[in-house]
Amino acid sequence: MTTELRRLRNYIGGEFKDAADGRTTEVVNPATGEVYATAPLSGQADVDAAMAAAAAAFPGWRDTTPSERQKALLKIADAFEARAEELVAAESENTGKPLGLTASEELPPMVDQIRFFAGAARLLEGRSAGEYMDGMTSIIRREPVGVCAQVAPWNYPMMMAVWKFAPAIAAGNTVVLKPSDTTPASTVLMAEIIDSVLPKGVFNVICGDRETGKAMVEHSTPAMASITGSVRAGMQVAESASKDVKRVHLELGGKAPVVVFQDADIAKAVEDIAVAGYFNAGQDCTAATRVLVHESIHDEFVSALAKAAADTKTGQPDDEDVLYGPLNNPNQLKQVAGFIERLPAHAKVEAGGHQVGEKGYFYAPTVVSGLKQDDEIIQNEVFGPVITVQSFTDEAQALEFANGVEFALASSVWTKDHGRAMRMSKNLDFGCVWINTHIPLVAEMPHGGFKKSGYGKDLSAYGFEDYTRIKHVMTSLDG
Repeated sequence: MTTELRRLRNYIGGEFKDAADGRTTEVVNPATGEVYATAPLSGQADVDAAMAAAAAAFPGWRDTTPSERQKALLKIADAFEARAEELVAAESENTGKPLGLTASEELPPMVDQIRFFAGAARLLEGRSAGEYMDGMTSIIRREPVGVCAQVAPWNYPMMMAVWKFAPAIAAGNTVVLKPSDTTPASTVLMAEIIDSVLPKGVFNVICGDRETGKAMVEHSTPAMASITGSVRAGMQVAESASKDVKRVHLELGGKAPVVVFQDADIAKAVEDIAVAGYFNAGQDCTAATRVLVHESIHDEFVSALAKAAADTKTGQPDDEDVLYGPLNNPNQLKQVAGFIERLPAHAKVEAGGHQVGEKGYFYAPTVVSGLKQDDEIIQNEVFGPVITVQSFTDEAQALEFANGVEFALASSVWTKDHGRAMRMSKNLDFGCVWINTHIPLVAEMPHGGFKKSGYGKDLSAYGFEDYTRIKHVMTSLDG
């Protein structure tokens, strides 16, 4: 007996629709490797329709009061909370993530972030009006930018969708959002929930592949393009958007250094770093994947981290003992395995280094030591459950190694020396520096990087302001 596949559909102008030409793609559960749904493979006609719907809805939504936008976002947050079990199930099927951890670690922050932006909608401020020229009063207006084309990644499909649509809608913009082609299910469910709250056309979802995303970014309607994804994808978006001078918001790759000094609490550092490195199978741009340890504690640290890796479990979503599930897709599994297969002779696999199980895309928690700064696995993003360890001699070398990559998203420092922690946080060239912890995020604080990790901020008032434009209005006092 064959099981009928679930049929996902685009959400355009308040209606659920198939792709205009009827094309679809198969959606695979990475925990089983089995197809469970089909999704539209949207083309130019679908992009045109979504952009037209968003553009038609923009004037009305732009002119709503901040309090009205706040009320709508609070209703969305309440609705997500009320249907938490459905959202968690969809996200787990999307990604293979553990059900319990998705319910406890992802959904609550997501709902909180929507509520934060609901509040932010009422707090947009500019400089006070004033006379900067005789007989003239100047006023600063903050306005929504318009239609926003947004592309979300497959590592956190639900949460990254929230990071994109919540600030945009709070600021008075309308949205066309594309989830990853491998993880559309939870975003389509979000659209179903949001349908009863927002006016038609304010929020639109189209499913598809890279070509769909390219068509969105190159479309003449959006005033802004926002993507969370790979450096390569971000560069392509920036290039495409430059043709008609769109605003661009890029959250791209990471290679977070985790600098552990000799006075650090080794037991606590190992425990926290293992969680921050392996959570979500290491598929996180801020994951604690590149550890730099002072030479005096290197061997002790590596031994303890290898044991922590051996004690970390991956497995099926309904297993309550697992920390993480599978890698997202077979290509990602091949990429992670390839890094280990190509390790130089001087590297040593201290734990893991192999696929787990015969079905799904699971990879063992892995620790690799003995690495040099110019090794491929140090310079490039693995995006898997692999933690590398290097040793350093002093603070200067630690900084040299930490900053010596093309990414600059997140970092952490582990030390009891306050002065050292402050020096390191000043000199680390990363958008976020944690001290004696790694990976906590709050809605009130910005998230975003430098260098090839992109530009623009998610979360916080800074992220909210990214979705606004500034207008100067000057009036004569003579009437």
